[in-house]
Amino acid sequence: MSSMEVKPAEPVAVVPESVLKKRNRDESWAKARADELREKRTKYKKNRVVIFKRAEQYIKEYRAQEADLVRLKPLAKLKGGFSVEAEPKVMFIIRIRGITHLHPKTKKILHLLRLSQIFNPVFLKVNKATITIIRRVQPYLTYGYPSLKSVKELIYKRGHGKVNKMEDPFDGQRHRREGARQIRHYLY
Repeated sequence: MSSMEVKPAEPVAVVPESVLKKRNRDESWAKARADELREKRTKYKKNRVVIFKRAEQYIKEYRAQEADLVRLKPLAKLKGGFSVEAEPKVMFIIRIRGITHLHPKTKKILHLLRLSQIFNPVFLKVNKATITIIRRVQPYLTYGYPSLKSVKELIYKRGHGKVNKMEDPFDGQRHRREGARQIRHYLY
């Protein structure tokens, strides 16, 4: 044989077109997913900053309210008067009696107050209208004015919102926690 031998050509791996299309599609999906995750992370970081600032603002407001109370008491005493705390904004109401032998008007009032079941509590804004309504059904209710701490504990332990007509509890998940924080701030 001569010094130049011709080697037989190695067989080329033939890949079906459908496999190539699948590879291309998977690569494009992976790239789109990576872009989406990157975008989500940046949005999450920006959102965390906003949430943190809002929480700090709430804390400042609560501390300022407490400091005002502490500051005004001695001033009022010096002037010979006394300091009166601001009226509470919300009322916590629980139904304690059943539905048997109720007047239809009483049933309607309890329904309007969203107290259709026994031992179901609600938060209500304190105003003249709610106080007069509550006086009419007082034997069937117990109520009081909650502190910030009790509002916080109640919302985190038992609170829920409705999303798409389904109850969505305010448990440990981030977006729900933030919603609970905003509700607590609104209530108190």
